[in-house]
Formats: sequence, C-alpha cells, structure tokens
Amino acid sequence: MTAAAAAQLRDADADADVADAVPLRRMAALFAPYRWAVFALLALAAVQALANVVSPFLLREIIDRALPERSAALVSWFAGGMLVAAMAAAGLGVATTWLSNLIGQRVMHDLRVGVYAHLQRMSLRFFTRTRAGELLSRIGNDVGGVDNVVTNTASSTIQNVFTALAVAIAALIMDFRLGCICLIVVPLFLLFSMRLGRRRRAIARGRQRRLAGLTGLLEESLSVAGVLLTKTLGRQQALTDRFAAESRELSDTEMAAAMSGKWVLSTRRASLTMIPAIVYWIAGVALANGAATITIGTAVAFTSMLNRLVAPATALQSIGVQVSTSVALFGRIFEVLDLPVDVVEAPGARTLAEVRGDVCLQGVSFRYDDAGEWTLRDIELEVPAGRTTAIVGETGSGKTTLGYLVARLYDANQGVVSIDGVDVRALSFGCVSDAVGLVAQDTYLFHDTIAANLRFAAPDATDADLTEAARAAHIHELISALPHGYDTVVGARGYRFSGGERQRLAIARMLLRNPPVLVLDEATSALDTRTERAVQAALDELAKGRTTIAIAHRLSTVRGADQIVVLDRGRIVERGTHAELLAAGGHYSRLVGELD
Repeated sequence: MTAAAAAQLRDADADADVADAVPLRRMAALFAPYRWAVFALLALAAVQALANVVSPFLLREIIDRALPERSAALVSWFAGGMLVAAMAAAGLGVATTWLSNLIGQRVMHDLRVGVYAHLQRMSLRFFTRTRAGELLSRIGNDVGGVDNVVTNTASSTIQNVFTALAVAIAALIMDFRLGCICLIVVPLFLLFSMRLGRRRRAIARGRQRRLAGLTGLLEESLSVAGVLLTKTLGRQQALTDRFAAESRELSDTEMAAAMSGKWVLSTRRASLTMIPAIVYWIAGVALANGAATITIGTAVAFTSMLNRLVAPATALQSIGVQVSTSVALFGRIFEVLDLPVDVVEAPGARTLAEVRGDVCLQGVSFRYDDAGEWTLRDIELEVPAGRTTAIVGETGSGKTTLGYLVARLYDANQGVVSIDGVDVRALSFGCVSDAVGLVAQDTYLFHDTIAANLRFAAPDATDADLTEAARAAHIHELISALPHGYDTVVGARGYRFSGGERQRLAIARMLLRNPPVLVLDEATSALDTRTERAVQAALDELAKGRTTIAIAHRLSTVRGADQIVVLDRGRIVERGTHAELLAAGGHYSRLVGELD
C-alpha cells in the first residue's frame, strides 16, 4: 500500500487536473476551528464598509447644501464627519488586518503541523521510495505558497466584498439610474476574470513541480555525502549545469505565471476607471439640457463613490486569480494528507506493564512490494528473554528486515511478530519503541550538540547519565578532550566525527534509553578491531538480562551468542550455537571466513 502511496505522491503532479478536484468546502474546513474569530472578522469588515461609504454622502451635502447656503457651520460639521469616518475606517482596517492574520497564521500552523505529523505516521517503506526533496517541497514550498492566500487574501476578499456591496447599495440610494449602470457594467468585468483560473492553476502546479525538483537536487547535492561523491567523481560542473537547467525552467514558469492574463486584467482595470467619465458625461448632458434630476453634488459624490468601488473590484479580480492559483497548491497539500498509512496503531492498543523481552516470530513472511519476491519466508524463531541471538547470512538474505519487523518499522505480510506473547500490532507505538531499541548500521546524528543528540533518546537524562553511557560506549574520553565537551556541535549528520565515533555515540544514545530488547544492525561494523572489542565487551556486560538480536558482521559478535540463526534467501536454513554449526559443516561454516 505504501509503495502505491509513494507512487501517488510522485505521479500526481503529472495530472494538472487533480487540483480541480479539490472542493472549496475542504479548504473552508481549515477555518472551522476559528469560526467565532471569522464571524468577528466579518462583523468588523461590515462596519468598516459602512464607514467607507459615509464620506460621499457628506460630500454631496457640502456641495449641494452647505456651499450654496454659505454656511461655515454646516461645512465644518460635514467635513468633520468625513474625518471621523475616515479615521474609523482606518482603525477598523488595522483591526481586521490583525484579526485576519491571527486566523491565517493559526490555520497555517495547523496545516504545517498536520502535513508533518501525517508524514511522521508513514512507514519506513514510504520514505525509501520517496525523494526527500519532494517532501521538503510539500512542507516548505506548497504550504508556504498558500500562506499569503490564507492570511492576507482571505481578509482582503472579505473586506473588498463588503466594501463592494456597501458601495453598490449606497450608489443605488444616491441615484438609482447611475447605480444601475454601475451594477450592470462592473459584474461583467469581474465575470471574465474567472476564465483565467484554469490556466493559472496549471501554471502553478508546474511551478511547484519544478520547485520540488530544485529542492530535491539541493537536498541531495549539498549534503555532506552528496558533496563527497561529487568531488571525488569530479562532477561539480555537471551538477552546476543541471541546477542551471532546472533553475532556467523555473524562471520561465515564474515568468509565465507573472504574465498570465496581465493584458486582460489591465484592460479591465482601465475599463473600470472609465465609469466615472460616463457619470460626468451623463450628468453634464443633463445639466446642459436644463434637467435638474442630477445635481452637481450628486455627480461629484457619485464619482467619489465609484472611486471607492474601483479599488475593491480590481482587487477582487486579482484575488480570483490568486485563489485559482492556490487551489493547485492546496491540491498538492491534500495529496500528502490523503496518503494511506500502512503501519497503523490499532484502536485500543495496549501497553505492557513490564516487558520481559521474549520475542517470537511465527510463520512470518514479508515482501516490500505486493507483487515482488519475498524478502523473508516462513520464519519461525524464538528469542528467549535475556538471551542473545545472532542473525547471519549473505547480503540480501533478509537480516536487517527481520530486525525491522521486531521494531515494527514494517508489518509482516503473513504471520505474527510478538513480544511477551503479544502481537506487536496490538501494542501501542509508544510501547513498542520503549520495548525495542535499534542501533542501525547507518548512524544518524542531528546537527546539534553531543548532549542534545544523546538526550534525544532520554530527554530526562542527567549529565551523570550521559557520562555513564558514554563511558560504557568508550567515547567519554574523546568527548571530554573536546574544547566544548558535551556541548560540541556534531555537524551535519555528525560528519565532524569518524564513522566509529558516530557509531559509539549511537550506542551511548541507545544505552541511555535502556530498552529490554536490543536490535544491533551491524552496530560495530564501523569500528576498528581494538575499539570494536572494547565496545563489544561493554555491550556484553550491559546485555545481561536483556534480549539482544545482533545482526552480525564479525565473528566476535557471533561466537558468544546463545543462538545463531543463518538466513539464506529469506529462509532460516540453520540454527544453533557457534560450535554446533561449525561441526555441522553447512552454510554457517562457509560464512565464518567472511564474518571474520
């Protein structure tokens, strides 16, 4: 299922029409937790719109009444009213902007966390099939791309819609005939802007796809491992040329997005500004013919009113284009949120009050693809509590996969993996992670201090705990010799340290967690012989009373195991002690030379 999910995430970009399927109600549902704040925003926008249309009426009174009567008091009152209305509208504008940004940022926070949390729930299988840069782009570029729409565009839409409605109603009240002309012409201009939506969505989706490709290239080529590979193979110029080509495609797409529909929109904006000229023409003709139906004050005030309509009408045109563009981004975000999770926590999942550490695999079979070959087949294995079982076999025999099934990084396709007689699928994720600790061959350290990396496994660990674990892993002396000690920043992926040093830090980190079941995936493979012996001695001492599954790389790891299991092409072909298997003269005896 997860393989299909990864393919879905990768291939959805090829279909530009996917974004069209995103229902607006789903986007609106993001604001549901803040409905009362949205209602307050609507109320503020309505009051602000009313304040904006007061001034034209007062202006008409000044021209048609106060000036003909030569009344300084009336001029002062009406002008003062215009000032109060302007200040009220300005204050309400600040309040609506603050409230809309508050709502928008909370929605953005929910969206970012929702996408990240959902990706955290995906199984390891999904991440082995999905480019890391694609995921970074979904969280960074796609979610970031809707930020302006969610925070500013939403409030701008509300404000401009209310302003346009208020101006339209006020125009009809001020002069019904002129108001009807405006209400017929302006909506026609707005209607044509809807035709730009589909093209903008297609351009936006192509833009995000190219951004994802560029982000993926950056993530891979500028990592420490990527730089090492590039420099040692002399491929710096080739990567630079590839980056330039991707950047050029992105620039072309950005240019297309910037110019899409600009001539149409500019023409419509110009048309909107022509309406005041029509009003003056109608009023001028009426006055020239001696008609008194439209006064000078009405003509001037109506024009002032229309100037207040041009801004929101033009803004709504641009907003329509922005919303059409954002639908494509929401479509990509919802694609992530809709990805199926194949390793799920069962409803009512239980915990174990005390973990003894008995591990059992009964009839376990596993494959990475539904139609692929079996990686493990019909595995029957019991690992008694407090004992050490070594898993050996040639590369690709399924050793690491077996360890991953015990840690429930994957779920078996067939059979049962159990701890203390309880199927791991019936246990909570927290219970499994507390019970099973995994030290992988590929050690990962965060770009943080040594202490922070160690405390990632045990947040409440004291400085004394860190020292004790580091001593057991034979890394304390090295850390103490550093200028900043445990506050030393390890660098990207820990590359400031050697492979053996990183592995010992990982062992110290797992010792802090102190799980009842320990899976060592060739945990000492990166150590030199002397250090490996010291660390192995410490692990042997700490493994007393703990169930240990050691995926073996060296004979020293295997020789002292209580049980050795030999895998060949996903099946158990031999099991027994070191002496028993050597005496049998089978697969194990042929592997001994390789292990040593």
